[in-house]
Amino acid sequence: MLLYTNALSGNCYKVRLLLTQLGLQAERRELDVYDRSDRPEVLGELNPALRVPTLVLDDGRALPESGAILWYLAEGTEYLPTDSFERAQALQWMFFEQYDLEPNIAVVRFWELGGIHADPELRTAKVQAGHRALDALERHFGAHEFLVGERYSIADIALFGYTHVAPEGGFGLEGYPAVRSWLTRVAAQPGHIAITDC
Repeated sequence: MLLYTNALSGNCYKVRLLLTQLGLQAERRELDVYDRSDRPEVLGELNPALRVPTLVLDDGRALPESGAILWYLAEGTEYLPTDSFERAQALQWMFFEQYDLEPNIAVVRFWELGGIHADPELRTAKVQAGHRALDALERHFGAHEFLVGERYSIADIALFGYTHVAPEGGFGLEGYPAVRSWLTRVAAQPGHIAITDC
């Protein structure tokens, strides 16, 4: 397999993490997340959105979007629930991550790491929305060890990707003790790698 990836991207990290935990190998090609001028040339035939991660399977088929890749790789493994309701719950949390958490926490982190000065009103709105996402996670983890079925799954991988680096965007986690405990549980899973482990 071939993975178009970026070391800073939480979306790419999710895929690298699951690949590692499944013991699967993938050749990696690093793409810049700030300078995207070569994206049409590199990804144009593989991913209409020109985003990373994009996974190219051994048979040449390409699969973009971190959630779709996680779902595909986890099928038939312990990381994807077999119960239909729990599978729907996994999707629920993965959609929550892409709709509420990633567009806010990940974007502010992207600005911070890249030294990008965003419109102050837009930044304030994204910070507030990011905290609402963290508040939702804090409420959930106040009563649950993991996101679905009280066991580690791709839902946890999906949410961990950007939640654990939220402080890099200025989102302090001091007020989220249940979230911090969950982050510790996820980091203790067999085969866990850090985002900096390339």
